[in-house]
Amino acid sequence: MPLEHAILAFIEYQPMTGYDLKKYFDVSVKHFWSATQSHIYKALEGLEKKGWAEAQVIPQEGKPNRKEYQITDEGRIELRRWLVTPLPLDPVREASLIQIFFSHFSSNEEIAALFESRMKEIEEHLHILKNVAQAAIDENAKRIGLERARQLWQITLDYGIDYYEFELAWHEKMLKTIHNLPPLMPPTK
Repeated sequence: MPLEHAILAFIEYQPMTGYDLKKYFDVSVKHFWSATQSHIYKALEGLEKKGWAEAQVIPQEGKPNRKEYQITDEGRIELRRWLVTPLPLDPVREASLIQIFFSHFSSNEEIAALFESRMKEIEEHLHILKNVAQAAIDENAKRIGLERARQLWQITLDYGIDYYEFELAWHEKMLKTIHNLPPLMPPTK
């Protein structure tokens, strides 16, 4: 399961809490793999049960205790196995395309508004990738000092940027088609 393996990879860098992991997900891999806090905690429980991670409770004064997870030797073996195993192609699931597919009773203006809204969202996401995510990669690379890791992280960020730039260009191109669709036909009874 990619979430469990991503968590193993993160805690291989250093022990982390579920809260720490959520922060790392959000600034490093969210553009291609997101995770909710609840999914992270559930995966951590599973990793512990499998013996791939172990938790250490760290007392804190005036705050709840921290529960930090670290990778075990068995977890490292599993992570290495997974990292070299080819994965199947994931099926595309894009809710906005379902909307478009069934929009034959929507006006061209309504469909164009969906496209324009989506384009604005993509532009905002691209800004985050190019600025916030890039800064996180640069900062984390300096912190751990592994140029090889930095370059691999950059490859995944470049994928995200290229993906959303393609999607933005596709929306711009299709917007012209949307404006020239045949006239709206009233629904049949």
